[in-house]
Amino acid sequence: MLKGLYLSLFIGPMVPVPAPKAVVDALISAQVNTGGERSGFQLVFSMNKKSSIYQTLLPTGFFDPGTTRVILAVTLGGIPNVLIDGIVTRHEVSPSNEGGQSTLTLTGEDLTVLMDVIEIPIMRYPCMPVVARLNLLLVKYLAFGIVPIVIPPLFPDVPIPTQQVPSQTGTDLAYLKKMAEQTGYIFYLEPGPVPGASLFYFGPDVKIPNAQRALTVNMDANTNVESLSFSLDGLAKKVVVMTIMDPVTGTIPIPIPVPNISLLRPPLGSRLTPPMKIQFPPEGGNLNSIQAIALALAKTGDTGEAITGSGTLNVLRYGTVLRAHQLVGVRGAGPTYDGLYYVRTVTHNIKRGEFKQSFTLSRDGLVAMSQSVAV
Repeated sequence: MLKGLYLSLFIGPMVPVPAPKAVVDALISAQVNTGGERSGFQLVFSMNKKSSIYQTLLPTGFFDPGTTRVILAVTLGGIPNVLIDGIVTRHEVSPSNEGGQSTLTLTGEDLTVLMDVIEIPIMRYPCMPVVARLNLLLVKYLAFGIVPIVIPPLFPDVPIPTQQVPSQTGTDLAYLKKMAEQTGYIFYLEPGPVPGASLFYFGPDVKIPNAQRALTVNMDANTNVESLSFSLDGLAKKVVVMTIMDPVTGTIPIPIPVPNISLLRPPLGSRLTPPMKIQFPPEGGNLNSIQAIALALAKTGDTGEAITGSGTLNVLRYGTVLRAHQLVGVRGAGPTYDGLYYVRTVTHNIKRGEFKQSFTLSRDGLVAMSQSVAV
């Protein structure tokens, strides 16, 4: 590994243990994709006919999909960073006629894959609001080190049993997505802060004020990214008009324009992009007032962020590990695109002697709100 950067690999069933030295030495590359609702990984190992991977570990099921848990962490400057905690879903063996060129590739997803394997015929939640349902659903995954953080909706709706009994069909992950759509929230699994533990977040897509170290471009010796580019999509923004039946007769449709700016996710730029599209979603007519307000808040998150950025960086040059779902500053891109951005996705690419990241950013609004960013 690079000087000052150390890689830790844990493999096992329920509780992964440090990987055998032969496995660590055989690791050629690791790629971890983070951001969004699910993260994934791919590990490539070299092997030959005499290696323990070929002779012992593969035949005895050490890398079997579905039962093999993998944790990958890097320590940079004495600070541990858990990149992925997931389950192997597939492995591939590629034999080669050339000595030492045979490979084993492990592909997997984060622990949310465990929430998508059991189809539940029906599960009822009488008198339980969203928070109670989610906590009850997630408690079964505490054994895997998953600690839930569920933020209550701004407008909680407690169903009355004589009118409605919430029920779940399908997998837990499908029900989580349904709850997120109804409340306008997001969810994701954040590995760490220590190996074997993860935080499951279900709540608003808020921007955490503490930004990461700034991405610097076009500033000579201070430049810490290899590439960085931005684009403005004029069709990304839209006006959503919901149609809700009047609460008295229930027969008169009332169109309600949904604001483009979310109260929970204010824009990061001072000059907002005007919307070019108008959308009339079909939902709303059969909802009560609380449900309609929650759906309206959900639609504000769908109005889009027109500005996106993408780039690559060398972790040692940058000085820390860039993380998804957080803010980061940009400087050197000019007054139009400098400022704070939300880190949407990060792909970690690790090879011997190299640790690089590719990332995507997003925000709404040109021109920075502030003239300074965290360096």
